[in-house]
Amino acid sequence: MDYQKDIYFRRNVLAVSMVEFFWGLGFPIVLESTFLQLFLKHLGASSFAIGIVPSLLMTGIACFPVFSSYLSRNVRMKMPLVLFLHLISAFSILLFGLTLFFTQQSESVLPLFFISYSVFSICMGLTIPVWLNYVVRIFSEAKSVPGLGYMMLAQNIGKVIASFFILTIVEKYSFSSGSTPWVFIVTGLFFVIGSLCFVFTREVADEDDGIREKISFLVHTRESFKEIISNRRFLVFLAAADLEFIVIITSLSFYANYATIYFNVPVAVAAGGFVACIYAGSITVNIFLGALNYFSLKQKFVLSKIITVLMLTLLIFLPGYPVFFLVSYLLGFGRATRNMVYPPSVKKFAARSDATSYFALAPILTLPVTAGYPLLFGHLLDRLAGLGQVSYQMLFGLSVVIAAAAAFLALTTDYQEVKVL
Repeated sequence: MDYQKDIYFRRNVLAVSMVEFFWGLGFPIVLESTFLQLFLKHLGASSFAIGIVPSLLMTGIACFPVFSSYLSRNVRMKMPLVLFLHLISAFSILLFGLTLFFTQQSESVLPLFFISYSVFSICMGLTIPVWLNYVVRIFSEAKSVPGLGYMMLAQNIGKVIASFFILTIVEKYSFSSGSTPWVFIVTGLFFVIGSLCFVFTREVADEDDGIREKISFLVHTRESFKEIISNRRFLVFLAAADLEFIVIITSLSFYANYATIYFNVPVAVAAGGFVACIYAGSITVNIFLGALNYFSLKQKFVLSKIITVLMLTLLIFLPGYPVFFLVSYLLGFGRATRNMVYPPSVKKFAARSDATSYFALAPILTLPVTAGYPLLFGHLLDRLAGLGQVSYQMLFGLSVVIAAAAAFLALTTDYQEVKVL
């Protein structure tokens, strides 16, 4: 089957790169962004409320993929489902922007945002496992990492372009009621346009795709969980991957406020300039670890953990205006490396042609940590507010311990070859 997939390699790379480019134009607004934390702070949100944002995302990603896993189990050609789920996620942001545009009462913006972001998180939870399975499915194993590298390079080019747009908007209009709705409306439109590019991909069905599974949702979920829990090599990998991931997401959710409140970094620079550096780090990874495919999967996996530890150490001991740009670059480097390694690694450890159930159910196992840590971080920041910048440094110190544990687990992860079922 791989030789057939290689025939469509260039076409599929171009098509999914167009998808990711347009989604990349919107990601700095709604996903792992400094824009949201500064937008919420402008609305008067507490640190705990800001911590709810990544928790909502993690909960949506963890709890709702189980439904898309079941719905997709007997779908032979996955592209229509991938397209449909992407469009649902896109419209959730577009509708929020339109609702914000027609809502004039400023006191209703904050609850409206959390309702809309909850819907978006649920939609992303339904979309991500099917999407991840699809992008590793349309590439052969040998060309999977380069294909993902080109795809994510396009996404991050879009993100860099968007970051300068954000810098200009925030600098000129701040977070005014006139400009902010349009930011979300345009983001939703970019998501819609990008989603439609999936129609240009070409999919080669795997040999076992014709086998229909005639079991109930509960039986399917139970059997999938049993398989995952018995896969020790995958569990070690998952622990290392998600411990680091939640540290990165939590840092992204709070470090811009740390910079603007205590180190006089302009809000516009934090909202746009930091994001540009984050995606510069991501582009570095996409080129050298993705398209050029330097290092093995395990070496890339361990490298991302080391970078995360270094980034947090800088935040604690050398905070300052220039260091925040370096920290942003390292955040992007570490996150992009993790994102680069995760899909092909899950596919390898799943040892099966359709790994949707692994992508869908694995986040539930780590949900208490991935959803709970940002809330704990924000709650403790509120409780320790009297300590000033020390409160941030203490909590970044806790994150270093978690990242170091992830690095140790990464070193012990077994990447030896397994036979695909």
